[in-house]
Amino acid sequence: QVHLVESGGGLVQPGGSLRLSCAASGFTFSTYPMSWHRQAPGKERELVADISSAGNSRNYADSVKGRFTISRDNAKNTVYLQMNSLKPEDTAVYYCKEDIWNYWGQGTQVTVSS
Repeated sequence: QVHLVESGGGLVQPGGSLRLSCAASGFTFSTYPMSWHRQAPGKERELVADISSAGNSRNYADSVKGRFTISRDNAKNTVYLQMNSLKPEDTAVYYCKEDIWNYWGQGTQVTVSS
C-alpha cells in the first residue's frame, strides 16, 4: 500500500526558508519520478517541481525558479523541497505525489506571513 507523508510545513516570515520532506513507503521509491504540488485557498492545485527517479532531471514552475530546490534521497525513500526567499503568495497546502500511479500525500500547510 502506497503511503506518502509530508512534513516540515509551518509559519514563516517573508524571506524565510522551510524544507519540506515527503517520506514514501509501499513501492519501489527509487524507480518512481516524484513531484511537489501546492494549492492555495480558492485556487487550483498547481505543479511546483518534479524530479526524475534518479534525481538527475528536475523541473520547476516559473513562480519558484531560483528559490525552490527539489531533491531526493533514494536510500531514505524521501523527497524534499527546499524553499528559500519565501513570499506571502507561496502560502498553500503542499502535497507530494508519485508520478506513475498518481498517489498523493495528505499535504502540509505552509503559511508565509509577518
